[in-house]
Amino acid sequence: MTFSIVARSDDGRLHGVAVASKFLAVGAAVPGAEARVGAIATQAYANLAYRPQGLALLRTGVAAADVVAGLVAADPGRDQRQLGVVGPDGDGATWTGDGCHDWAGGQAGPGWAAQGNILTGPEVIDAMRDAWLAGAAEPRFAARLLAALRAGDAAGGDRRGRQSAALLVVCPGGGYGGGSDVLVDLRVEDHPDPVTELSRLLGLHVMLFEKPDPATLLDLTGDLATEVGRRLTALGHPPAGADLDAALESWAGVENLEERMVPGRIDPVVLEHLRTMS
Repeated sequence: MTFSIVARSDDGRLHGVAVASKFLAVGAAVPGAEARVGAIATQAYANLAYRPQGLALLRTGVAAADVVAGLVAADPGRDQRQLGVVGPDGDGATWTGDGCHDWAGGQAGPGWAAQGNILTGPEVIDAMRDAWLAGAAEPRFAARLLAALRAGDAAGGDRRGRQSAALLVVCPGGGYGGGSDVLVDLRVEDHPDPVTELSRLLGLHVMLFEKPDPATLLDLTGDLATEVGRRLTALGHPPAGADLDAALESWAGVENLEERMVPGRIDPVVLEHLRTMS
């Protein structure tokens, strides 16, 4: 009832899962990931215990293929399970039980595994594989995962239709304010076009929470400082004296752009949003 990809970034820092299904809130059931450890997708007649058990095995250095073998060997319901696993290194691994509804299957390679059941056909997994491999130059790991999911959706996806999708990415210290390892955790619970909606949410996530590119930052001096001060004043955040940074930070906090703040400089993404607001 689901198609998914689990993967690791080429540098090994990020792990993630992208998944879609004709199933309510698929993100609550399928994906699991832990920074520095790996990622798991449990689906078909999903065994949710696979997530903590599989991550625990990966944490002790068990290879992805052996994690899959161990989990299904201990599960009397293995014939109706589907599972994808990727660890901190090596190939990904996938399992499709003989009792999964057709079409069902998966493929795996270095740092990735794609799998699905109740699909229109094997072309869904082929499309996900091809999109993943073709996306090696994509700088955003989450976007690369989502591109693979979009490809599977475009190739037919779940033959029953569409309902939900989710994207989970972890990396050390990647969460909001650096206080967690969850870089991206986006879910579309019930929507007629969930993969497209997930793409929209990822765009918002990038705008609001991605750290600014130091090479693109603009100095808050001269005419630009004057413009920013004027626009902030119009929005009810006038600089007190010469403290433009404080006024900009105050406004940015209201707009949820605080992760993009750099003293004495302004991110072009922030500047563009400020200009649209004033």
